Amino acid sequence: MADFQIAPSILSADFARLGAEVDDVLAAGADIVHFDVMDNHYVPNLTIGPLVCEALRKHGVSAPIDVHLMVKPVDRIIPDFAAAGASYITFHPEASEHIDRSLQLIRDSGCKAGLVFNPATPLGYLDHVIDKLDMILLMSVNPGFGGQSFIPATLDKLRTVRRRIEQSGREIRLEVDGGVKVDNIGEIAAAGADTFVAGSAVFGAARETDPNRYDSVIAALREQLAGQAAGAGQ
Repeated sequence: MADFQIAPSILSADFARLGAEVDDVLAAGADIVHFDVMDNHYVPNLTIGPLVCEALRKHGVSAPIDVHLMVKPVDRIIPDFAAAGASYITFHPEASEHIDRSLQLIRDSGCKAGLVFNPATPLGYLDHVIDKLDMILLMSVNPGFGGQSFIPATLDKLRTVRRRIEQSGREIRLEVDGGVKVDNIGEIAAAGADTFVAGSAVFGAARETDPNRYDSVIAALREQLAGQAAGAGQ
């Protein structure tokens, strides 16, 4: 299994000081910057576009930026995010007329490509395109808003996808997004996830105590992951 990666979602950050927020969370040990891109069409919310990604790159952020597109259609916006500095671009199969073409567009644009599965989306799409994936993202909440509770059925889905990845023999990250917190991240990792999107658990929890430091929250997440890894190795 790949190394564990923590990917705080800037959806829960303070947008009035976004550059500093991202700097602080990376300095505290986060690995990836996660973008939740919503269009008020595919999902009922409106968030951010490529200009925010470009601004963070110009600000000096060098960490991978993981762009989760909750937009329909997806092909128009993919090259813009690639040009703005995205590292990964993932999208929902329901939002693409031609999934294979959209994945190839991401790769041709110089980014790593991934598919996103909502809680009720079947995994059959993997039968046809797993050879073109660098990441599989399982939503453990219904997309649209932060702060929702983790849907337990995601654990079985994670186990299934982990088996599919191992059978493929490919290096594919397995990401989970929604309701990831200190008290459940170990169980989620045990089910097969290696990349963890945490928005309110990181930015929200830290803001209640010290708005500028995220060390304790990320350290607690790491501690749970280390405990899971140690248990798996016994």
